[in-house]
Amino acid sequence: MGNLAKSEGRKETFMKIIHEKAKCIGCGSCVSLCLKYFEMTEVGKAHLKGSEEDSKTKVETLGVSDPDCAREAVEVCPVQCIHIE
Repeated sequence: MGNLAKSEGRKETFMKIIHEKAKCIGCGSCVSLCLKYFEMTEVGKAHLKGSEEDSKTKVETLGVSDPDCAREAVEVCPVQCIHIE
């Protein structure tokens, strides 16, 4: 009964963090603000950790229950290549 009460109080919403890697200029703002989800690659562009990448569009997508610091990354990205849906 204790587990049931805990699960009833929590609402899971599934959101996606989207990173348009082809538009990324590698400024590193997202990485500075959100190491939880972003890292820099050896080619100098940001990478969305644990994401799936569309090889044609170079768009990375990661499903999360809470985008957390990625919201800040969306706000500071100078080329607006990070989105949350």
